[in-house]
Amino acid sequence: MERLGIIIGVIIAWIALAILMAFPTMWLWNYLMPRLFELPMIDWFTALCINILCSILFKGSSNSSS
Repeated sequence: MERLGIIIGVIIAWIALAILMAFPTMWLWNYLMPRLFELPMIDWFTALCINILCSILFKGSSNSSS
């Protein structure tokens, strides 16, 4: 039962961190993109999706060539 609580706590912390990290993306996009390229403003959920997409596309390689 204690493990279940830890797992749920980790999941909640991960979701909270993901949402927290979406806000800087949203603020920067809403400040720059409408002024530079006349793109629409985005909400936090769209910023979260952009963060996820960027982490998939630009994920660093875990291979070390030492």
